[in-house]
Formats: sequence, structure tokens, C-alpha cells
Amino acid sequence: MRLRVTFAKLNALRYTGHLDLHHIWERAARRAELLLAYSQGFHPQPKISLASALPLGFSSRCEVMDMRLSEEIPLDGLKERIQAAVPSGLQILKVESVDEKLPALQTLVAEAEYEAVLTEPADGSTLKQQVAEMLGASSLPRERRGKSYDLRPLIGQVHVVETPQGSIHLTMRLSAREGATGRPEEVLDHLGIPADTVRVERTRLIFINESIE
Repeated sequence: MRLRVTFAKLNALRYTGHLDLHHIWERAARRAELLLAYSQGFHPQPKISLASALPLGFSSRCEVMDMRLSEEIPLDGLKERIQAAVPSGLQILKVESVDEKLPALQTLVAEAEYEAVLTEPADGSTLKQQVAEMLGASSLPRERRGKSYDLRPLIGQVHVVETPQGSIHLTMRLSAREGATGRPEEVLDHLGIPADTVRVERTRLIFINESIE
């Protein structure tokens, strides 16, 4: 059985890394008395896969995980059962059974949407002009881990939103394909926004196959 869980990652858990999150889900499955399926070989691993790694320090309201079970189980009450087994900071939004023959979850992610909330005052008009210049550029050369790349093709949309309360939010749609991932922190850095003056949340994962949203 291939179980798909949509969940939010909030509060202190935003500082939990990708590998540690796998371990959390493995322990949660045991607590919920779910019989995980394991890989073959000398070091069997539970068949748990997350759609897309979330950068450390980001929260999310749209994470998706596939968990393979060695038996078929009813879905009735399963959402509540899993919620009781996970730590505070993980909120289970949806639990469903999906076709075993679907491609690996990671290969189906096309784009991701983020909301960045500035925690310090900024000039909205100036920021809108900076965003317009960024989106109008034919290329945005950057360097990551010693390798050069072009940020521009990885950016779908960026909007500056000024709230009635006077705060400024940036909404972004970025590429999330394997080998072509747009990172919100790179966009913010290009705009001259320090990482410690913004809170970032992933708000949506957009899949190639819309039926799995």
C-alpha cells in the first residue's frame, strides 16, 4: 500500500533537517503501528520519500510524503492515528492511498510557491522596482557552492504585497525540478534582503500530474 500524507511543518520543527525528518516519520509509523515496507540489501531502509527537501529554517503548510506499507489498511481514522504519533509542529492535513505504479514522488514536483514576510521596515516602492528589474533581466548569474548558474530561468513569479498593517510580503513561484531548483534565499539575497530579516514559508507544491495535488 502506498500512503500519501500531506502535512504542515511548523514552529520549532522548521529547524529539523531533511534526514532527521525521515527519522521522525519512521518513528511515527512505529508509534501508529503501521507496518512499513523496507528496501532490500544489507542495510534495509524504510520506503519513505518526501516530495521536496525544505531548506532549514523554513516552515511549510504543504509538505507531501509517500510511505509504503507492507499491508493494506483502512483509511478511516488514520489521519487522527498518525497525528497522535507525530511530534508537535507536524500537522496532518490529508491522508490518502495512491496508485502503487505512480512515478517516484520527487520526480513529479515541478514548482513550489513561497511567502516571505519581512520582519523589518522596508520601502515597498523600491522593492517593487527591484523585483521588476530582476524579472526583466535576461539572466541573473549566481554562484552556489563554487559553481556558477543562472537564477533567472528558475524564477516563475515574484510579487510584492503591502498589507494594510504596513508589513511587506513577497510571494514567489520557483522551479522545484530535480537539478533545477530555485531557492527563495537566493532570490532574497539578490534583492539585498538579509536572511535574518525575513520569515519564509512554503505554501504550495505544484506537481506535473495535477491529480496528486
